[in-house]
Amino acid sequence: MDLILETARLQLHEMTFSDMEALSLILKDEKVMYAYNGAFNDEETLAWMEKQLRRYKEFGFGLWGLFLKDSQEMIGQCGITMQEYKSAQVPEIGYLLAYKHWHKGYATEAAIACREYGFNTLHFDTLYSIIRDTNTASRQVAIRNGMKPVDTIIKYYRGVEMPHLVYRVRKNC
Repeated sequence: MDLILETARLQLHEMTFSDMEALSLILKDEKVMYAYNGAFNDEETLAWMEKQLRRYKEFGFGLWGLFLKDSQEMIGQCGITMQEYKSAQVPEIGYLLAYKHWHKGYATEAAIACREYGFNTLHFDTLYSIIRDTNTASRQVAIRNGMKPVDTIIKYYRGVEMPHLVYRVRKNC
């Protein structure tokens, strides 16, 4: 596994197909995937993994596997992806954690590390998080990551219209 980032408690690695079992447990959990309008099935989970692997090749970054340092348990994903916003591709910090690891500060810890990586390694001047309006916990992570809401957009996912808030942080602001 390629180690990308390390924090006090976490390691972020590029995922491989050997991570599919752990990833499946996360993506198939209704509680975790409520912001995506429901849990993924096997086909959607495989497509999600393949998309991350393509991102690594195309951009050199994507959603990385999020692992506890002490046990090497995969507890979720966090990283930077290119997302559509106002007819452009913008770098977005995203995070998704297994339910049993919510409310322990892991998402914030990983998101802050990704912000620093985005600014200092990838040399982005601005980073975004685009979050479903009902996802209060993720919105709080964005705020703790120094982001401020700047816009509201509608995303269509699985045939459902979903309002999203756009959060942004700029380097050296």
